[in-house]
Amino acid sequence: MEMEKSRITTQKKKKPVRLIAAVCNNMGIGKDGKLPWHLPSEFQYFLNTVTRVSRPGKMNMMIWGKLCWYSNPENLFPLTNVLHVVLSTTLNTVPDHAHFLCQDFESAVRLAAEPPLADLIETIWIVGGTQVYQEALKHPWCDLVYLTDIMADFDCNVFFPEFDRELFKVQERFPGVPSVIQEENGIKYKFQVYKKEIGDAV
Repeated sequence: MEMEKSRITTQKKKKPVRLIAAVCNNMGIGKDGKLPWHLPSEFQYFLNTVTRVSRPGKMNMMIWGKLCWYSNPENLFPLTNVLHVVLSTTLNTVPDHAHFLCQDFESAVRLAAEPPLADLIETIWIVGGTQVYQEALKHPWCDLVYLTDIMADFDCNVFFPEFDRELFKVQERFPGVPSVIQEENGIKYKFQVYKKEIGDAV
């Protein structure tokens, strides 16, 4: 029995679990299912980041909470190089444009890490909402948090969860991420990446 269990465990291929979000001054990420700001270049950065793979034929997996999924316009899909997983305990069928439906976060990660998808998936991207972000931050495979700092106040009712800024350290520079302050539609923002300190990682 133990040997069988260890064989199952070794079949898992560890995948980087990465969060991506844009937050305003009070860590707000949305209002009534919509983004409270209009920053097309910032959104393009998001798309470029989650669709980037190291070589042709590989794909990333995006994990969405149900409410987060349904808050997106249909014309967003499909996304190149991406398989979508929606988390829900109430849905019975996979939503339009999504590829998989899972009841919980761990099932979605397992889907990416085990056959038949293990050799296909490169990165697991977490795109919200709050509860899904919270679970991802605690996951041992979580190594990076891509957090755009929107340097302004907005009225929000959905927020990015608090996280340990000693465990996840903001990087001065990060490959492929502009380090200078951007400005669009009169709003300043800065792309930031927080990296989990390996010495502290579980």
